[in-house]
Amino acid sequence: MRILVTGGAGFIGANFVHHLLGTHPEDEVVTLDLLTYAGNLANLEPVLADPRHRFVRADVADPAAVADLLAGGVEAVVHLAAESHVDRSIDDASDFLRTNVVGTQVLLDAARRAGVRRFLHVSTDEVYGSLGPEGRFDEASPLAPNSPYAASKAAADCLVRAAHHTHGVDAVVTRCSNNYGPYQFPEKLIPLLITNALADEPLPLYGDGLQVRDWIHVRDHCRALDRVLREGRAGEVYNVGGGNEHANLEVARLILRVLGKPETLIRHVADRPGHDRRYAIDAGKITRELGWRPEEPFAEGLAATIAWYRAERPWWEAVKSGAYRDYYERMYRARLRAADGRTT
Repeated sequence: MRILVTGGAGFIGANFVHHLLGTHPEDEVVTLDLLTYAGNLANLEPVLADPRHRFVRADVADPAAVADLLAGGVEAVVHLAAESHVDRSIDDASDFLRTNVVGTQVLLDAARRAGVRRFLHVSTDEVYGSLGPEGRFDEASPLAPNSPYAASKAAADCLVRAAHHTHGVDAVVTRCSNNYGPYQFPEKLIPLLITNALADEPLPLYGDGLQVRDWIHVRDHCRALDRVLREGRAGEVYNVGGGNEHANLEVARLILRVLGKPETLIRHVADRPGHDRRYAIDAGKITRELGWRPEEPFAEGLAATIAWYRAERPWWEAVKSGAYRDYYERMYRARLRAADGRTT
């Protein structure tokens, strides 16, 4: 297939682009990313010269740019472009509405007009809200988002559902639990804790640190997305979970133990407004229908992730300092000058 991946220079998007090109030699991938603060062209550096890959810097909410891309024979859209950090949505939700809601509708409209065969919308378990100490979210759980970020993703999910039922768009939605792995922007919990520990800086935890999340390695998530893209039933929602529930405080202690750092680095800070206490996913549907299940044990996946950040210190130091913005601007403009016909 020729696949458009939106948000492909971000964390999950870049990992998915690597997965597609490494797993399906017959596929071609067009990556769309605006390269806002969480988009990093360095995440795609290993595949930028691949003749099956083309990078396009554009806004997912720009109808003309999106229409031009889809007019080029794209058969499937995997929509990962999103503003995703809850804290930022609490400070200002406007970018979340533009990218997550307007951008999704722009893509749906363009995909319908272009006759795209499959539209995969990548969502989050946060649209379900918060759980108590028992139970798990399944696909029939009501949407009850508690943050502006989660509300914007829930709105996008509803637009995808409407496009399928009203216009017959062959669309499917995935809702995944918390991801971790290489290339994750270090404002998120696990890379923040790892990089701070490597720098012997305090590890901030909201409140008592006992908020529980279901963790999944990004490689397992990418395998699930690939399976749903090719085999999922149109109009359906598939939950994707790792089956690894851990409190934030436990995760921090595990990271410090692997790195041989003292627990005195942990700092409890004021909790954020409306902080969900627990998420947990029932991924039985995707296992029953499509045969997918997570493969990466959390302890092993976390150790491998810690090793990656230890080895890729220049990557995360450039991100934390902001130097990566200058780096990818130089890289992007150099590729424009090369005018090799594959990078726009």
